[in-house]
This record gives sequence, C-alpha cells and structure tokens, in this order.
Amino acid sequence: MSLMDALDASMPGVSPGVFDEADFRAISEITHKEAGIVLSSGKAMLVYSRLAPLVRNANCATFGAYVIRIREDATERTKAICALTTNHTFFYREAHHFEHFAREVRPGYVQRLQSGGKVRLWSAGCSSGEETWSLLMTFLGEDASAGANIAKRDLRLLASDIATHAIAKARAGTYRTEDLKPVPDGLRRHWTRSTGEESTIAPEVQQLARFRSLNLLGDWPMQGQFDTIFCRNVMIYFDNPTKERLVHRFAEKLAPGGWLYIGHSERVTGPALDLLSTQGPTIYRKRAA
Repeated sequence: MSLMDALDASMPGVSPGVFDEADFRAISEITHKEAGIVLSSGKAMLVYSRLAPLVRNANCATFGAYVIRIREDATERTKAICALTTNHTFFYREAHHFEHFAREVRPGYVQRLQSGGKVRLWSAGCSSGEETWSLLMTFLGEDASAGANIAKRDLRLLASDIATHAIAKARAGTYRTEDLKPVPDGLRRHWTRSTGEESTIAPEVQQLARFRSLNLLGDWPMQGQFDTIFCRNVMIYFDNPTKERLVHRFAEKLAPGGWLYIGHSERVTGPALDLLSTQGPTIYRKRAA
C-alpha cells in the first residue's frame, strides 16, 4: 500500500496530492538534518496529523508549499520540528536512576556544597519537566530542613529541550496531583504544594532550575562542565552515528568523575567509550583526567 493509499484509507476526505511521498521524504530529511530525528515510513500518518494544523495556519494550500516554507523560514521550521517531537514522560521514570543518584552521587555533592563548592546538573531533553523536578527533589532529599539548606547553596540545574511548548509546561511546574504518585512520599510531601487535583513544585525547588530552548545537535552556548547529565529516552529517535556524536559531546562536557544517565534502551558506543566507564544499567561515569 502506498503512502497516499494508507492516508486515504485512514483519513477519508483527504484530497489527492495534499500529502504525498515526496512531501514525507522532504520533511523527514529536514527533521533529520535539524534535530537528528529519524522518521520511518511508518510515521507518515503521525507527520500528517501533527503538521496539518501548521500547514493551515501558514495559509499553505498543500504540504508541498509548506515544505518550501519551512526550508526558507527558520521560525516556521522550528515550529514544525517541535510539533514532530514526542514529549511522553512521567515523574520518577526509571526509578533506579534516582535511587542510584541518591545513594552513590548525592552525598559527595552535598559535602561539596557545604564546603562552599558548586554543583551543576543538566537535564538534556527535559520535555515537560518531570525528570527535572524528580532529580531536584531527590537532591534536596526527605529531610526538609537539610534540603532547605542545600537549596541555598551553589546548586543549579539546566533543563533544556528543543520543544518550546514542553519547556513552557516544565517552567510552570504545575501538574495533576495524581501524576506525582510515583514520587516517594517524603519527597512529594516536602517539595510539592497540593491544591487538590493540582500540585505545584515548591519554590525552593523551582529556583534551582534554569530552562532553555536548545537543539542538542546545534551549538551549546553553556560555559564550563557539568557534574551530572541526564539524557534519557531522547536518543531512541536518532540514528547510531548521531547518537555516538551526541554521547561523545556529553562525555566531553562532563567534569572528571561526572555521571551520565541515559534511557533503558540506550547504550554508549563509539568514541565516548574512551572517556566513560559503565557503573550500572545505563549509568556511566567519566574517567578521571
């Protein structure tokens, strides 16, 4: 079955020529070049459904006209890429990462902060913020007094994503109360404020995060290195060469002894293996200089 046959079968009323194989190939190429995302032929219907509203809003009569628009217009191209990104996540996802961080990593960081040092974290591909807040709540811990003291130290977390709509939700820090159920009770009690069906991340936690729009395949304007980087379930959308380049960049951006956490189906391969050692399932540490 051709692409147009599939669309006609699934979405009656679509006019022939509105979205064809050439349009899909062009959009796939642009998306891969700009964001590293691989769109297989099975994603044609997803591309159509997510971009059709943008095509209409841009006053383009066809997808072909919209392809021309996004090639020429960087702002519209960014809108299209954002629409094609997947932002599925949830609080305390892959809990063993946060448990490892609390047990093996956090104590040394807390000691450093109390001695007047600084700690820098990065949630790369933060989506709508659940990973960001899970990590920061884990860092502050289940002792409210000690956590409040930690929050006054030189601790900062960069939360970045290519999707501006996801960043807006993350920055707001408000979620359905039921979405926070995976967070351990002690953390949820101290570091969120519930108003019934909605809960908001506590101000002490929110002031530690800095949200930025960032394409991981583009330039990174950040100065200095990070002590821990979380980039989980982002690289599953990339091809292997893109993954290897990105992980190597992460490894170079880590301070010696720094930690990298990746998604459960992701693996470190390529040049980064010269810089990182495996510390557990999808947990890596940068070797000392």
